[in-house]
Amino acid sequence: MAQTVTKDIIIGELILIDRGIIPILMQAGMHCIGCPSSQGETLEEACMVHGMDVEALLTDINSYLASK
Repeated sequence: MAQTVTKDIIIGELILIDRGIIPILMQAGMHCIGCPSSQGETLEEACMVHGMDVEALLTDINSYLASK
């Protein structure tokens, strides 16, 4: 069964799940994947900072994970 991520996952942990998530984040406009904040910031917090829809991003990420 594919892993499902939630909006409270830390960005750094999210990337460790599957590095294929990085292009999804970058395409959505989250270009600071390697910044220090990514090690303590949740996906929801990062989306708020970047003015992004966390639910739409979660859908993309979880669809990607389910397709593996």
